[in-house]
Amino acid sequence: MGTKLIANNKKAYHDYFVIEKYECGIELKGTEVKSLRLSNCSIKESLCKILGRECYIIGMNISPYEKGNIFNVDPVRTRKLLLHKREIRKIEESLKLKGYTLIPLQVYFKDSRVKVEIGLCKGKKLYDKREDLKKKDMKRAMERNL
Repeated sequence: MGTKLIANNKKAYHDYFVIEKYECGIELKGTEVKSLRLSNCSIKESLCKILGRECYIIGMNISPYEKGNIFNVDPVRTRKLLLHKREIRKIEESLKLKGYTLIPLQVYFKDSRVKVEIGLCKGKKLYDKREDLKKKDMKRAMERNL
């Protein structure tokens, strides 16, 4: 079957160093899966939080399914992420360290199930971002020369 990418968060790689990645499921309601099949999803402004003993994604926008009428739900509601207890505990311990954040990196279908890849990230400083841009420019220049 394979995987089909729905949404990618390129801004996360620009603003953060990704330390660790986790793959998890997501709890969806009603016509949200049909909307995701049409790639109507945005995770640019979203983030993940651990509240209690559960992990949630906040600010993820799944556009309403146009043929869903009364079965559509709020597009930016808080959705529960499906992780094992030990993974949540490990993430929670890491988040206590200074400067760590939990950011969704991509949303995709894996064998007809919707999966979210979240990353444990550390924020980049302005000089780190400049350094990355310099590396990209050098890489492009070398490819042009070849």
